Amino acid sequence: MRYKGTRSRAVKRAVKNKKPKNKVEQIDLTLLFVIILLILFGLVMVFSSSYYYTLTRAKFNNDMYYFLKRQVVWAAIGFVAMLFFANFPYKYLRRFTFLLYVFSNVCLVLVLLIGEEMNGSKRWLGIGPIGFQPSEVAKMAVILYLSHYIVTHKGILNTTKGFIRCCIVLGIPVVLVAVANLSTAVVIAAIGGAILFVASPKIWYFVLAFIVAVFGGTVAIILPQFSYRFDRIKYWLDPFLDPTDKGFQIIQSLYAVASGGLFGLGLGQSRQKTYVPEPYNDIIFAIICEELGMVGASIVIILFVVLVWRGIKIAINADDLYGCLVALGIVALIGVQVIINIAVSTNSMPNTGMALPFISYGGSGLVFTLSAMGILLNISKYQRVQI
Repeated sequence: MRYKGTRSRAVKRAVKNKKPKNKVEQIDLTLLFVIILLILFGLVMVFSSSYYYTLTRAKFNNDMYYFLKRQVVWAAIGFVAMLFFANFPYKYLRRFTFLLYVFSNVCLVLVLLIGEEMNGSKRWLGIGPIGFQPSEVAKMAVILYLSHYIVTHKGILNTTKGFIRCCIVLGIPVVLVAVANLSTAVVIAAIGGAILFVASPKIWYFVLAFIVAVFGGTVAIILPQFSYRFDRIKYWLDPFLDPTDKGFQIIQSLYAVASGGLFGLGLGQSRQKTYVPEPYNDIIFAIICEELGMVGASIVIILFVVLVWRGIKIAINADDLYGCLVALGIVALIGVQVIINIAVSTNSMPNTGMALPFISYGGSGLVFTLSAMGILLNISKYQRVQI
């Protein structure tokens, strides 16, 4: 009897500690591999697109590795952040989402009041020697808090009043960002819209929301103080109306895309990067097309498609609704930014500042993007089935 009792207790402990067979306890290795490839490719392209620019300018000490060295540091910091969030249970993030949401909105207000102006708009907020873009914080805050808000208030999207409340949660940071950066506001609105679309059982809400969004976007373009936005549409339709100023970047970008051909001019051999201001930033996809051709650009697009596909699979098989919505928001974050950047580089939409995730130069953007990837990898550890 003593043996049986001991064995019975051992069996009970084993059953209690046994992990369900249908749960995956390993991160998505395909997603991790794609992320690492994009990071390494981004470092190569930052150097390839910037070395001539920095080598010929005294303000960079004629250092051809100026941007590469900084991007390597930020990539290392971002990679550490990704590893941290990949091992930090995403469900615990719900405890901090409201504070993050409030902090992001406060920063968005501060940047309008005391932010550093760059390229004609206030987007940067400095804290001592460190500067960051509050809009990057707002992207993650919207993903995490809106998902938490929907899950906490079960059934909130079943009523018009509840849907409006969720739209207000989304609308506050969107409006604050839109004052200085309409394209980033569109990204945040698209992220929130994707989350609400999946969580909401009623489609007609989105018809009304779309009408309101179009009206708000139109107002943001036609107001006199935002006339430069209307000019962007005009020069998008015909950049040769002002080929030496307003249409210059569009024209040079198209030259770069066209001259790349099938296999490109070769890595580091771009000619247009000697004309375009900041070729390592928003227009870097055009440099990729010129140096690596249609084949190289297609491979980059395929990598992003694989990343989005794995993200969607992770969202579908998430362990709970919160994980599903957060994963979906992160996928929308990457997908929308990629679409806008490529569309601008090929003049498929009006010119606007939008970095290509993982590849364009930028410290805070890379760190926040890799942090988001860490959360997505963590969600992949808690899947219902093997994907």
